[in-house]
Amino acid sequence: MRHTQCFGPPMLNDPVLLNDWHVVARASGFRSGEVKAARLLGVDLVLWRNRDGIHAWVDLCRHRGAKLSQGRVRDECLVCPYHGWCYDGSGACTLIPAHAELTASVAAKAHVAQVRVHYDLVWVCLGAPAREVPAFPEWDDSAYRKVPAGPYRFRAYAPRVLEDFMDAGHYPFVHAGQMAGSANFAMGSYEVKATEAGLESEEIKVRRIWRDGPGGTGEVDVTYSYRVSRPLTAQYTKSHGNERFSMLDTVTPVDEAESLVWSVMAYNYPPGKTDEELLAYQDTLAAEDVPIVESQRPQLLPLGPSQEIPMPSDRLSVAYRQWLKKLGLRFGTS
Repeated sequence: MRHTQCFGPPMLNDPVLLNDWHVVARASGFRSGEVKAARLLGVDLVLWRNRDGIHAWVDLCRHRGAKLSQGRVRDECLVCPYHGWCYDGSGACTLIPAHAELTASVAAKAHVAQVRVHYDLVWVCLGAPAREVPAFPEWDDSAYRKVPAGPYRFRAYAPRVLEDFMDAGHYPFVHAGQMAGSANFAMGSYEVKATEAGLESEEIKVRRIWRDGPGGTGEVDVTYSYRVSRPLTAQYTKSHGNERFSMLDTVTPVDEAESLVWSVMAYNYPPGKTDEELLAYQDTLAAEDVPIVESQRPQLLPLGPSQEIPMPSDRLSVAYRQWLKKLGLRFGTS
C-alpha cells in the first residue's frame, strides 16, 4: 500500500507483518452497500462492499481526514460523511460536490489495501504480499463440515497467542473441565521439520484425552499434527482412527498487545453435537486460554535464550521461535 509513512504506526515498520495477509472480517453476511470499521497493525480501516466485491482502505478521507467508515455507499461509490466526497472502487475520488469542476484536477485517491476472500474470511495486506493466503485444504473437501469460530480478543502480542494454539501440552490443565484433568497425561516424542511453506510437526501422541465436545464423551488416544504456514497462522489436525478434526487459526495484530483470533473448524465425522454446540465448546476453550496467555511474562515472545525452561514437548514452540528469528519478525518478539 502506498504512503504508509502518512500514518506510520510502529507495527508498519516490520516488513514481515506489512507484507503478509491478515484477517479483518468474516465475509458471510457482508451485504452489498454495507460499510464497516476495522483495525489492523495500528491502522484504522474502512471495509465496504459494492458489486465489484469487498474493499479495504485506510479509514480517512483525503479532504479533511474524516472517517470514511461513518459514510455510506451510493451508486457503487463510498461517500464521505463530512463533505460528500465520492470514491469509486479503485479509490479514486469521482466527485467533490462543492467544487465538481475541480474533481479531475484534484486527483485525490484513498489509501487502498489489497483484499482476498478465502474460507469465508476477509484477508487484507497493507503492503506488497510476499505470498498468497495460507492454504487450508479441508475447506474445499466435501467430506468435511466447516464451522467458523471467533473472533476471540486477547490483550496480548500475536506471537504469544499463536504459540498457545500450537501447545498441546496445556490442554488437560487449562481445559481440565473439558478434558478430564491431567490424570495419567503424557505426550509422546516428536520432531519438527522446516518446509518451503513453514513448519510441520510429526504426529504427537497424547494419551487419555477426554473427548468431550467435538466427538462426544470418552477416553481415547489421539494424535495431533501441526502446520505453521505464516508467522501468525497455523493449523492443527487431531486424528483418532479415520476421524479427522482440523482447525485453522490466524491471529490478527490489531494494535500493540491486542490481538484477534479467527478460526475455522473442519471435521469429517458425525460429531454428536450441533454446530452451535460445537461453537459454544470452542468459545469455552478460548475463554479459558485468554487469562493464561494474557498473564505470560515477558509479554514479548523471547526468540533467544531466556529465563524459560523448554522441555522436549516444547519442540514445536522452540522451532517456531527459531523460524521467526530467521524470518526477521520484530513485532511481538524480544
